[in-house]
Amino acid sequence: MNWISNYVKPKINSLFSRREMPENLWTKCPECGTMLFHRELAENLNVCTNCDHHMAISPRARFTALFDGGIFSEVKVPEPIADPLQFRDQKKYPDRMRAAQKSTGEKEAMLVAEGEMGRTPIIAAAQDFSFMGGSMGMYVGNAIVAAAERAVKTKRPLILFAAAGGARMQEGILSLMQMPRTTVAVQMLKEAHLPYIVVLTHPTTGGVTASYAMLGDVQISEPNALICFAGPRVIEQTIREKLPEGFQRAEYLLDHGMLDRVTHRKKLREELVTITRMLMGLTPAIAGDLPAPGKVEDLAKA
Repeated sequence: MNWISNYVKPKINSLFSRREMPENLWTKCPECGTMLFHRELAENLNVCTNCDHHMAISPRARFTALFDGGIFSEVKVPEPIADPLQFRDQKKYPDRMRAAQKSTGEKEAMLVAEGEMGRTPIIAAAQDFSFMGGSMGMYVGNAIVAAAERAVKTKRPLILFAAAGGARMQEGILSLMQMPRTTVAVQMLKEAHLPYIVVLTHPTTGGVTASYAMLGDVQISEPNALICFAGPRVIEQTIREKLPEGFQRAEYLLDHGMLDRVTHRKKLREELVTITRMLMGLTPAIAGDLPAPGKVEDLAKA
């Protein structure tokens, strides 16, 4: 019996035991609770197939869906001083940065790229909310300035995807100084007569909303995105009143004239192509290519 229980039984169990499944194959929708298979969710641009809830999407995944063929090149961003204030709370600032870089695989909270969108050359910048809440530090300020300078140099429109919790507290006043810097960068585009289109995603708050996120020639938002300076809880505690349903959400701001459009993520690329080409004075985008005409002999044989 010892031979059976100690050798044969474990061998059989190892042969027929269930394989362990990776933990990241399924994602639970925070809105409706539906379990979504990772491939299905990625193909739907991180939008719930059951309730259309727009989940967070990384800048690289967004750019892959935005640019033609998913092809783009990164625009180099000058790197600022790593820890100018020697800031420390529960952790040192450099430790928090390393943890964010490891979890996201990105250098910082904003990615700048250039390429073609519907055969329209553009510059695009996108914030990553998973990187320290997409907070606006000196690097983000440098990224927007670099994007604007590249757009002016190449005479391309700039499309910016905002997603931020506000200014980065670990950089103090240096973070707040990015508000006027980015405003000047946007003014560079306006003086060059180049379109600046802002896509507001969930959430866009704080100093980001008070600067470059609300200065676009066209303001577009994804559905149900929270867009505000101070959050609804802070306002309720200050005025001691209950806020209206959906207050500071994209649809509410659209009804009150703060936005131009609220667009589903899957329709966003097509709309951006149309708006960008219109503002640049270009002809409408080509929906598809026809095959090159063959010789008369080839057509006769066909």
